[in-house]
Amino acid sequence: MTRYSFLLLFLIAPLHAAVAQQGDEYLDSPLPQEWNAGEYFDQTLPADDMWWKKFDDPVLDSLITVAGTGNYSVLGAMENIRKARAAWRTAQGKMLPTFDIGIGWQRAKTSGNVASSMYREAWEGEFSTAVSMKWQADVFGSIYMRSKAQKYLFMATEEEYNAVMVSLVANVATTYFSLRQSLAQMQVIRWNVESQREIMNIVESRYESGLASKLDVAQSRSVYYSTMAQLPAMQAKIESYRNAMAVLLGVYPQELEGWLEEGYALPDYVELIGVGMPAQLLRRRPDIRAAEKQVEANATLLGATRRDWFPEIFLSGSIGFASHDLKHLPRSRSLTWQIAPSLTWNIFSGGERVNATREAQAELDRSIASYNATLLNAVQEVENAMSQYSGSVEQIVSLREAMNQNRETLELSLELYKQGLTEYQNVLDAQRSLLTYQDYLVQARGSSLIYLVQLYEALGGGW
Repeated sequence: MTRYSFLLLFLIAPLHAAVAQQGDEYLDSPLPQEWNAGEYFDQTLPADDMWWKKFDDPVLDSLITVAGTGNYSVLGAMENIRKARAAWRTAQGKMLPTFDIGIGWQRAKTSGNVASSMYREAWEGEFSTAVSMKWQADVFGSIYMRSKAQKYLFMATEEEYNAVMVSLVANVATTYFSLRQSLAQMQVIRWNVESQREIMNIVESRYESGLASKLDVAQSRSVYYSTMAQLPAMQAKIESYRNAMAVLLGVYPQELEGWLEEGYALPDYVELIGVGMPAQLLRRRPDIRAAEKQVEANATLLGATRRDWFPEIFLSGSIGFASHDLKHLPRSRSLTWQIAPSLTWNIFSGGERVNATREAQAELDRSIASYNATLLNAVQEVENAMSQYSGSVEQIVSLREAMNQNRETLELSLELYKQGLTEYQNVLDAQRSLLTYQDYLVQARGSSLIYLVQLYEALGGGW
């Protein structure tokens, strides 16, 4: 019987290589061949690590360093890696035999009415010690496939950690530039408040001299106080960005109180940016790599469910000593051992294995759809960021020229108003227009930096 059993195993074993496919065989990348890049972009691969260093901002560098060690999302991602590694090691351990050691003593009394000899009571005692072993021979690779799937899941958690880091760096940079933008807007408001106060004093002096009307005074005061009213809202906006930064750094908002009060200027950053080719996203974006590992894990699990249809082979045995007398226990006559190979083959399970395979196939199909969606989302994010960044750069050029012309308009209209050669309405319009375009310019510069951060994030910027 043993001979035929091993012959059957010899014939079936080669089939196990054909019951599972690798995850990459299921993937069909829908990525385009190249980006629709403009004059600000180069189809070369950008720097892998520390792209934020190009902004040459020590404050931003220090914030990212603190966030990398204190952010709770990062700490949670690190714990997920530990958990996945432990699950992988557990799955690997199932490929090894298990050993148990037992030491025992028993004392029993036999009834005198059932004893085999002389119908007398009998007392028996026994000392024993043994080492037992049990091992499932993974002939068809079911255990190995599950261990391999856990390895892929572990690798996916590593990529998810990288994705969290990329997102964290981008969020810190975005929040920092948003804060700097708000501080710059606050500076614009304060500058206009001072300018409007000076003009208001001029109008009041002209009114007292009989050279201006009460309407001019009321209009100058209206512009001044309406600009003043923007300060509290902007201050609240600044505080909200500080609070958001505190969360990203993993600290309480009070620890950042009064932080970054000075240095309102936004950095200028316009240079040729490497964006690489679309296919290179597969090697850069950690969310794409994580989705790929999920596909590979589910494909491997599907193979494992198919291998569960084959027989299971177990080898168990034990070796030890047993004796009625403790002093005779270590002698060779007390040696006991047994070995028991066995084969089980489930021929009916109520559809459990069929449905397990169907469930694994459905999960694989879901992960493939998720992978392809991640690819398409990556393409969209890069295309959007490139378009927004290039548009913002061109907008900055136009807004700077518009602001310069408005500043000159205000100066000329004010000079003419002092000479009584024009109405105050022209000064009023120039004031409002200058404030508007100064604010637009600051917003455009801040948005340009944020779009650039989003582009680096979309390209899978490294940590």
